[in-house]
Amino acid sequence: MDSKKQPVKLVLEDGSIFYGYNFGSKKEVTGEVVFNTGMVGYPESMTDPSYHGQILVLTYPLIGNYGIPDNERNNKLLKNFESDKIQVQGLIVSNYSESYFHWNAKKSLSEWMKEYNIPGMNNLDTRELTKKLRKKGTLLGKIIYNKDNTPFKDPNKRNLAGEVSIEKPIVYKKGKKRILIVDCGVKNNIIRAFLSRNFTVIRVPWNYNFLNEKVDGIIFSNGPGDPKKCIETIEYARIALSKNIPILGICLGSQILALAAGANTYKLKYGHRSQNQPCIEAGTNRCYITSQNHGYAVDSTTLPEDWREWFYNSNDETNEGIIHISKPFFGTQFHPEASPGPDDTKFLFDMFIRSMK
Repeated sequence: MDSKKQPVKLVLEDGSIFYGYNFGSKKEVTGEVVFNTGMVGYPESMTDPSYHGQILVLTYPLIGNYGIPDNERNNKLLKNFESDKIQVQGLIVSNYSESYFHWNAKKSLSEWMKEYNIPGMNNLDTRELTKKLRKKGTLLGKIIYNKDNTPFKDPNKRNLAGEVSIEKPIVYKKGKKRILIVDCGVKNNIIRAFLSRNFTVIRVPWNYNFLNEKVDGIIFSNGPGDPKKCIETIEYARIALSKNIPILGICLGSQILALAAGANTYKLKYGHRSQNQPCIEAGTNRCYITSQNHGYAVDSTTLPEDWREWFYNSNDETNEGIIHISKPFFGTQFHPEASPGPDDTKFLFDMFIRSMK
């Protein structure tokens, strides 16, 4: 039987049921159901560690049409993906295309998902599903095939960053200057961004004591889940803020930086996941179109007096960046490295680098 014709259903914690057909692996999974409004970039999104523990709904109606590229590596990193494996629990699309065409495609999306035992679901109304998630907020869900005996499991109760982080340090050698990245689920393109700028990158686990490392700058990376679960990371960040070494927080890393400074974070209703989020630089009329993937945010009203809001979201006015008024400490909720998405804000990496001189 064609795998796309195997009936499958998505059950949400509010009792809603969506029916469709399977592609990828035939496996029952649970997770937090979230949506992404990007038109392209499913290989990058699916391998983004920030999606760990989540069932991803893609709102663009046609997915799979350009296939999946090969596993070519460059300086220990997979060139075409954001980590070494698929990170999502499952994938939900409206119309899955088994036929694909692209100059660097090596396999279909379904074949790739089977390799990592990831289930997919298609032929359902993703517009209706997304409208429900926007109205009610993010919901727990499960992809099932037969009897409904699987309990709902909230991944945010776990330390998801610890689950996706590396277990021991890795060094990516390049230039003389050294950047330390605290891996809470770092995307490969953040590492690539500094290798391309001739920096040696030292990548360390989320709970690694980096305080005695001799480096020119520190980055707290993106990652999944509730930042308050990263207790050790927050404590090391707090101590690092007592020094003058430049620090950049990206996505979850920005939230960790805020918590270390004494501010608070909270869970968004349905998060920001797309490549078209408009962000305003505070105090200006300048708007940047950004790539984002997060479900938590910094409460900018709780920032200490020596910090200020740097960017805010034009759609809902939630915080998108923080900056210290006198020291080289920066945080962005969006992804300057994009991948997928626009690269309007790559200049922030150069700004961070200039602060090291």
